[in-house]
Amino acid sequence: MFDNHPLFLAWSTGFAAGILLSIPVGPINLTIINEGAQKGFWRAFFIGLGAVVAETVYCAIAFTGLASFFTRGYVQAAMELFSFTFMLYLGGKFLLSRTVYDTTRFVSKTMEEKIENKVETRFNPHSSFAIGLVRVFANPGVLVFWIILAANFIAREWVEPKLNSKLMCVTGVICGTLLWYTILALVSALGHGKFDEKSLIRMERISGIILIALALAHGTHIVFKLYKAQMHRFH
Repeated sequence: MFDNHPLFLAWSTGFAAGILLSIPVGPINLTIINEGAQKGFWRAFFIGLGAVVAETVYCAIAFTGLASFFTRGYVQAAMELFSFTFMLYLGGKFLLSRTVYDTTRFVSKTMEEKIENKVETRFNPHSSFAIGLVRVFANPGVLVFWIILAANFIAREWVEPKLNSKLMCVTGVICGTLLWYTILALVSALGHGKFDEKSLIRMERISGIILIALALAHGTHIVFKLYKAQMHRFH
């Protein structure tokens, strides 16, 4: 459907990824909810804005230099298989979450907390924007996340290995994450602290279901490609 509109496909991919990856409850979402309930919309909005800027920087870094490597035959096939198992695992973790703090980690929890504490202690952010910016930059898992996703997007040809396509994807990420954090800030400010743990866990589980559905669709695509390749060999 998007074959004739590769830039729109790249933007849509970034937009969907930005929203989907912002939903699981973590430090930024909890901060926005708490600040929105206590200090109003604008305080929460600027925390989200700082998080969007940091997320965008990590996303842009992830796309740098990946194109030529991940479009090679065997590497592309391996990345498609890895992305299937990764999304399935991640979706399962979100779906089975029992608390709002039971989120997926890419490095050990102790190591990640040490890095976050050191960064926040050193920079000691006071403004809303700086709080969101520093908290995302202090989480090395975010960069690892985007490296895996960027490689998958390029391998699947959802994002072309061209500068304009990558920029459109990053722009989509900006739009998606900003939309989610704005909605979260607005709802938390209007709700005056009515978010409970059940609601937060429900959001995380919904994102888990979506990730599992995407993984299954991706797995079906891999099987279909293997079937076509096998049929081509016999003919």
